[in-house]
Amino acid sequence: MITLREALVTDASALHQLEQQSFSYDQIGMRSFRRLLKSPSAYCLLALNGEQLAGYAIVLHRQNSQYWRLYSMAISENCRGQGIGQQLLRHILRKAQEERKSGVRLEVKCDNQAAVRLYHRHGFEVTELLPNYYEDGSDGYKMQLSFDTAAVC
Repeated sequence: MITLREALVTDASALHQLEQQSFSYDQIGMRSFRRLLKSPSAYCLLALNGEQLAGYAIVLHRQNSQYWRLYSMAISENCRGQGIGQQLLRHILRKAQEERKSGVRLEVKCDNQAAVRLYHRHGFEVTELLPNYYEDGSDGYKMQLSFDTAAVC
């Protein structure tokens, strides 16, 4: 059974390990994870399968912005396809609505079709193509979900 909880600074090592397993480019370093976990402008949500980290989502929210930014989301390879990304995303979207934000923005690799489909299913729309956006030279999409035009599950 998957449970969700807010990350603690003591989770930084497990987050960093999952980050390294999930991405071969633009990785968040251990120092950055610690900084994010201490920051009042970041929210990190964990998905746990028992005691094991199954996935995470990190959101950045600035006081003067009406939009949250989904900064990073990763699902453990052996847990993919089980709806964990959907659970994390739904929780983030509900929390943003509770905070009376206008919506959520994100960037995603164009060739990450599973993630692009997940975001489309939840009402995100591509707002911009980002050529050579990632460290490996691949293109990205900027996507946005505005709560005034979408119903969040």
